[in-house]
Amino acid sequence: MSWKMIYLARRNPALAAEDFPQAWREHSALGSRCTNVRDKVLTVTQCSRILDRPATLAGASADYDGVNLLGLRDRQAADDIWSDEETLRIMRPDEPRVFSTYVRDFTLVAHESLLHCGPVSGTCVIGFLRLRSGVNCGDFARAVHTSTPSLWRTSPALARASRLVFNKVHGVPPPGYEYAAVLEAWFASPDEIAEVFDGSTLWQSLPAPIRACLDLEGSVCMLTRVTHKRP
Repeated sequence: MSWKMIYLARRNPALAAEDFPQAWREHSALGSRCTNVRDKVLTVTQCSRILDRPATLAGASADYDGVNLLGLRDRQAADDIWSDEETLRIMRPDEPRVFSTYVRDFTLVAHESLLHCGPVSGTCVIGFLRLRSGVNCGDFARAVHTSTPSLWRTSPALARASRLVFNKVHGVPPPGYEYAAVLEAWFASPDEIAEVFDGSTLWQSLPAPIRACLDLEGSVCMLTRVTHKRP
């Protein structure tokens, strides 16, 4: 089981959208000065919203600016990092410069399941899945259990993904970020995404048991490209 912190970020409104990825990279560089961040956060994949191809994917949101996928040493790291002295002293004061609020306010903790194991390519369709009213965690767990990797890839669009990852959210999400899971579908380019989805939405590609559980209006789909990665 691989643990992650995943955040769905809005930029500081004072930053132009095209300036956000660089400000975000600068913020990430501060982490190299924090011993415990280097120890606890093993991988960083910053995925910024694609600005120059807004019509590539139907239903993609323009309400957020980026998604960070942070691979963790273990589950405990997700809790310890918020009280780490170096993080509070070095990184937290810089957060309002880059983001609309503090990072803890829009971060989820999840564990990943690989549905299709392939390379992390340049572009990613990322879905934040919210449960509809009346669906409980048990209902969703059963839907996840019945949605085998092969069922996910019966979708012509998702069958073309170079890598497909299902991240199940654990713990209590921050207010306004009550998502049950995060889906990553990796593709070679925006052109490939436009081709494989061909005017359809991410939601239309999901397995029926998963889709039946979701509040599609409250879920968020992001069309992103990798703008910073380590290692």
